Amino acid sequence: MSSNQSRRDFIRLSAAGALGAVVLSQLSCKPKAKPVAEAPDPKSFGIGLQLYTIRDAMATDVPGSLKRVSDMGYKYVELAGYADGKFYGYAPADFRKLVEDLGMEILSSHTQVEAAGITLENAKKMADDHALLGVKYCVQPWVVPEARTTVASYQKMAADWNQVGQIMKDTGLLFGYHNHNFEFDNVEGKIPYYDIFLAELDPQLVTMEIDLFWTTKAGQNPVEIFNKYPGRFELFHMKDMFTHEEPFFFTDGVEDFAPVGEGVINFKEILAAKDVAGMKYMIVEQDRTKDGLPFEAIQKSITNLTTKILV
Repeated sequence: MSSNQSRRDFIRLSAAGALGAVVLSQLSCKPKAKPVAEAPDPKSFGIGLQLYTIRDAMATDVPGSLKRVSDMGYKYVELAGYADGKFYGYAPADFRKLVEDLGMEILSSHTQVEAAGITLENAKKMADDHALLGVKYCVQPWVVPEARTTVASYQKMAADWNQVGQIMKDTGLLFGYHNHNFEFDNVEGKIPYYDIFLAELDPQLVTMEIDLFWTTKAGQNPVEIFNKYPGRFELFHMKDMFTHEEPFFFTDGVEDFAPVGEGVINFKEILAAKDVAGMKYMIVEQDRTKDGLPFEAIQKSITNLTTKILV
C-alpha cells in the first residue's frame, strides 16, 4: 500500500469520525422530552353514582353492574333498591361487602318513606337496616302526587320528616330530601321548596340533596339558592340537560337528560359555590338516555367531570 493511499484512508476515516462526534454532540444537546404525567385515578375525585341510572342492569346482574361502575372510577354509590330489609335482594352486610370488595363505598340510599302512611316504626326499621349497610345518608326521593295538593299536606311532610330525621340521627345517619321540579310550583300562594321545606325542616335533622337538572327545569338558579340558604345542601345530584326550556313543574314524559358535561348546565359556576352550599358529595344521575345506553352515558359523565369540569 502506498504512503499516499494510507494518507487518503487516514483523512477519510478521520473525517468520518469527526462527523460522528458532531452528530453525537448534537444529539446529546437536544432537550430531553418531559415525562408524560399520568392521569389521576378517577376515584381520587370522589364521585358517586345513583344506581337508578343503571336500574335495568342492576335488576339482572348486580355484581357485574357494580364492577363496571367501579372500573369507570366511581368511588361512591347511592342506592335505589331497598325493600323488605334488603338491598337489591341482598342482606345489608352482604351487599356492603360486595361494594367494598370492588373498592367503592355506599354513600347513601334512596328510601321509600312516603308522606302518606309514614310511621315511626317503619322509619326505625329503615334506620337500622341502613346502619348495617354503613351509609351516611338516607334520602327521601319522591312525593306522591296526592300529597302535593295543599300547604297543609306539605307541612305534614315536613313535620313527619323531622321525626324521621331524629330517628336517623339517633342511629348515626342523616336524613335527606331529593327534589324534583314540582316543589317549586305555586301551591295556595306558597312555593313549597322555599316556604315549607327549607323553612320548616330542621337543618340539623334533614339535609337537602339538590337535583341540578330538576331545579334548573323549574326556572331556579342553584347558586342563588345556595346564597339564600347556605350550608343546607350536602349532596349534589349532577345531572345535565340538552336544552334550556321555559320553567315547568311536571315530570311525566321528560326526556331531556344528558350526561354531565354534554349539555347546557354550567357546572363550573355551580361548583364554585359548593362551599357556600355546604356540599360534601356529588352524585351522577341520569334518569333516562336517548339511546338506551346508560353505561356509555355514565362513562361520559365521569370522563367530563375528571378531565374538564373538576380540573
